[in-house]
Amino acid sequence: MSDLIRRKLAEGMALLRVVAMDAALHDELEQAAVKTASALKSGHKLMAAGNGGSAADAQHLVAEFVGRLCEDRPAMRAVALTTDSSILTAIANDYGFERVFSRQIEALGHAGDVFMAISTSGTSPNILRALERAKQMGITTIGLSGATTGKMRPLCDYYVRIPSDVTMHIQQAHLALEHIFCEMVERLYFGNECSSAHSAPVAGKD
Repeated sequence: MSDLIRRKLAEGMALLRVVAMDAALHDELEQAAVKTASALKSGHKLMAAGNGGSAADAQHLVAEFVGRLCEDRPAMRAVALTTDSSILTAIANDYGFERVFSRQIEALGHAGDVFMAISTSGTSPNILRALERAKQMGITTIGLSGATTGKMRPLCDYYVRIPSDVTMHIQQAHLALEHIFCEMVERLYFGNECSSAHSAPVAGKD
C-alpha cells in the first residue's frame, strides 16, 4: 500500500507541476478573479455549483468567500447552489435533475453576477443547462473542467481546463486553483484594507 500512496501522490504532484507552468491557465484564472472582484464591488454576487466532489468544491469555495481565506475581512457575497436539499429534490422531482442549478440561477441570479461551474468531465447536463441560463441572463460564467471539455467551453467567459482525465487529480488541481482564486479576489476587493496583522489563525478555523 505504501507504493500506492507514493504513486498517487507523485501523479498528483506531477499534474500540479504542469498546471504551475501553464501561463495561459494562470492568465485565465487571474482575469476571472478580476471580473469577480469587480462584480462584488458593484454589489453583485458569486454563485457556484458542481456535482459530487465538485459540489463539495463549490461549497468549500463559497465558505472561503463568506468566511475568510487568508485575511480577517468583511464577508464577500457568495452562494453555493448545491446545499438546499428541499430545493434540489423539488426541482429534480418536478423538472428533472438537469435543471437543479439553472432553476436556482433563474430565481437568484441577476445580470452582473458571476457563476462558477465546476465539472471534471465538462459534460454534466445540469452544469451545461446552468451555464446556458446564466448566459441568457447576462451573468458572467467561469468554468473549471478536466481535459474533456465537452460543450462547456463555449458557454464560459473564462475557462480553466486541467489537462487530466483522472477525476481525483483534476479535483486536487481545482481545489488548489479555487483557493488561489479566492485569495486574488480578496486582494483585489479589499486591497490594503486587509492587513497582515489580522491574518493570524483564529480558534476554530479548519
